[in-house]
Amino acid sequence: MAARPRASMRVSEYFRLGRTQPFLDFLDIPVGKDIPVFLDPGRLRAMTSTWATECISLLQTFFEAFLRELRAGNRDEGVRLLAALTERNEFHLGFSRSLSAGNAFGPGYAAEVWEAMTSSNAAVTGLLQDLEDTCLFIYGIGPDRISDAVCNIIRGPLIRYTQQMCVYYGIPLQEGVDSGPVWNPQSEEWDSDLIPLPVTPYGPVLFIPKLAVRHRMIYYDADRYYRHFVMPEMQEAEKRANSGLVHVLRDGRTRVYKKDLAETYGADKLAIIEQTNRFPEALQQYRETRMGRVSSPLTNEQLAEIEDIDRPNLRSLLQELLAVAPGRDEANQYELAVEKLLSALFYPSLAFPTKQHEIHEGRKRIDITYVNNARSGFFGWLATHYPSAHVFVECKNYGREVGNPEADQLAGRFSPARGQVGLLVCRSLENAAALQRRCRDTAQDHRGYIIFLTDQDLEQLVSAYEAAPGETTFQLLRDKFSALIM
Repeated sequence: MAARPRASMRVSEYFRLGRTQPFLDFLDIPVGKDIPVFLDPGRLRAMTSTWATECISLLQTFFEAFLRELRAGNRDEGVRLLAALTERNEFHLGFSRSLSAGNAFGPGYAAEVWEAMTSSNAAVTGLLQDLEDTCLFIYGIGPDRISDAVCNIIRGPLIRYTQQMCVYYGIPLQEGVDSGPVWNPQSEEWDSDLIPLPVTPYGPVLFIPKLAVRHRMIYYDADRYYRHFVMPEMQEAEKRANSGLVHVLRDGRTRVYKKDLAETYGADKLAIIEQTNRFPEALQQYRETRMGRVSSPLTNEQLAEIEDIDRPNLRSLLQELLAVAPGRDEANQYELAVEKLLSALFYPSLAFPTKQHEIHEGRKRIDITYVNNARSGFFGWLATHYPSAHVFVECKNYGREVGNPEADQLAGRFSPARGQVGLLVCRSLENAAALQRRCRDTAQDHRGYIIFLTDQDLEQLVSAYEAAPGETTFQLLRDKFSALIM
């Protein structure tokens, strides 16, 4: 019998993917332990993919269904809904020191949560609007439970994402695995089925897009909310009333100390509810701040530090790409090397890669398709000004000139709905000016925007990355795009 792999072994090692975290779209979790990050609903809201939109819709429908039962006093139904937020942990997120253990609501905790919610008037007074608000007002609920609950509610999209990643990276799927409870927004019930999933000796695993996780969820902290949003309102109210909590300083200014407020009014979640009801504008300001300050995704460098792995070495990967011999025989190897390099280089702007994506009912294929999730930098600017929900990549491992047929092939993949920006990656060009004219003509004819990248261009992009890791300006791409439209 084969030895059981160590719990800290990552799925990339266990499934022998030949890739590390920077070159994977999903979080490279340990097979039997947890990684200290959380799935952040705020990150889901910041993502532009249809996948993330579905996740947010599921969170909304679940919480609305639960609030209905809570306000109607339907204890059995409410506890049943919560209990399906199971404590099983295929996600491996959190701070478990030994073997991975879920920290969601689960059957044993659901009744306690129900009692905590019914004893609080937060739901009745309308303070609770989404799942994250429970961190502020309900005892026993913090960011870790919210993260696990979110994972369970969006289990359906995570299953499909996991299956897609398995196909993409060649990870074996085992048939007949229990899906666990899957939220059905139409019936507002939990469904389950036997499905294909990746399995390790520690059980099935579900992959999380690394775009969606955070190391700390600062806007789900009740103490922070109370001190930074509610207490300033309380201080001003005490000053207006000239209460006994007001101290007069030597220069005549008045001050109310937060420690005095905590001693007088309390600092537990009951006090937070009472004071929020007195100062509802504090909660409104908190929500506006939380929505306005969209957390940035973790960079490859930050993930390397959290996971205690080496930082991405794009120079080594570039050398592997350059070592691929030009020609049709090595076309697949070249495409693989291009995808690994671009996935690390353009993360987090571009994510959710798909290889050989079929369009036009399978009559055409795109070598690599990325979802444009950027909110800043070059790709964020593109998303604001040009149809670029997706960015397409065609790889040409030619030892000859790239010409009209190749440019026309990529342009034929464009559409206003899919996107009209693509990268044509090739080896070298004897007449770059001629290809530039062809790409410019395509842009001027409103058939899309093609940026070509040679081996030399990739070298320049890697050098820029090494000088400023995580920088998303991509000045070379901006210059090349400007040449198409100016």
